[in-house]
Amino acid sequence: MPKRERQKIKLLYLAEWLRRDTDEEHGLTAAELLRRLEGKGICAERKSIYDDIRALTDYGMDIVSGRGPQGGYRLVHREFELPELKLLVDAVQSSKFLSERKSRALIRKLESLTSRWEAQRLQRQVYAVGRVKSRNEAVYYSIDTIHTAISSDRQIAFRYFEWTMEKSARYRRGGAVYERSPYALVWDDENYYLVAYDHTASPPGIRHYRVDRMENLHILDAPRTGKHVFEGMDLAQYAQRTFGMFGGEPQELVLRFAARLAGVVLDRFGKETIFLPENETAFRVHVQTVVSPQFMGWLSSFGPEAKLLGPPEVREEYLAFCRAMLAQYGEPDAADAANANDAANTANAADAANADDDANDDANAANAADAADAANANDAANTANTANAADAADAAADSRLPGESAG
Repeated sequence: MPKRERQKIKLLYLAEWLRRDTDEEHGLTAAELLRRLEGKGICAERKSIYDDIRALTDYGMDIVSGRGPQGGYRLVHREFELPELKLLVDAVQSSKFLSERKSRALIRKLESLTSRWEAQRLQRQVYAVGRVKSRNEAVYYSIDTIHTAISSDRQIAFRYFEWTMEKSARYRRGGAVYERSPYALVWDDENYYLVAYDHTASPPGIRHYRVDRMENLHILDAPRTGKHVFEGMDLAQYAQRTFGMFGGEPQELVLRFAARLAGVVLDRFGKETIFLPENETAFRVHVQTVVSPQFMGWLSSFGPEAKLLGPPEVREEYLAFCRAMLAQYGEPDAADAANANDAANTANAADAANADDDANDDANAANAADAADAANANDAANTANTANAADAADAAADSRLPGESAG
């Protein structure tokens, strides 16, 4: 390259070295910059270095100079401060939808936004090994493809899989291609979900799909369908009402929570949720949410500190869910325990009456007979409850996979 041409790229080299090798604690002297330029085959004088630094400063680079052991030229401010980069690195590393390899590649790019000295400090914030990460390398590009399809008003096609007990991928519907109209990407429980319209279903409607379980994703020429469904829809509010991205119609529920769970309720349903205090230890809320096994599992995780008050049909559904859970462990339900206590109390009362007054034998015998009849009736009811619990368990086994809509 001619000497004059080499001079044209001198400023680019100087800017690169200042970005990569200097910060508030590390600088490069004019002599060091001259040696580096010479190594690139560029002849320069000390005065030209001063002129070049002034030009870079005029361009907007925050370059300062100093004397002594910590002297030299230093780039002291960048677009991203080190604490900001640490936040971005942690966000990348904690994202389950990114594979470990893709996470490391993104972090290396983030490191290039600071000096090599600060990049070493940044690396100490990275803990990649041991975190649960996606196995699907294509998810990074699938998200971009979905965004492109949404902005260009086009349908997409993909194959959808699930994991088996053998830890192998098995395609849903025998590997058939899904054709859907994408409308939004939702971040929920550290996973990306596609909110789409399925025109092939009967009846057509909104469906959800885990992006990291899609393969062979591509954009179709056909325009999107289902626009009337999404018109005026607040997707942020829609995602908030949907537990684990299970599909369904939102219902208004009345819930009671212990006072200490106020923060949990606000995190789940939003700060606009109205609290109706019952006393100093509990409050009620009216919320709109999709009733699903995911919601019921969330509610039951608070034990006696959370209660579903209504509507009645949802209470019955929740009771069936709880009974089915208890049935797996052979636990008696609350009615069984109450009946056993009643029978014991009746027997104790009869014994005390017999000891006090033998003249009441006939009455006690009659009472015992009544207690036996009640016990038989309770046994029949318990048998029915057990059958109902088994039916609920079968229904739960047939339900859709967590995080997905049917279809």
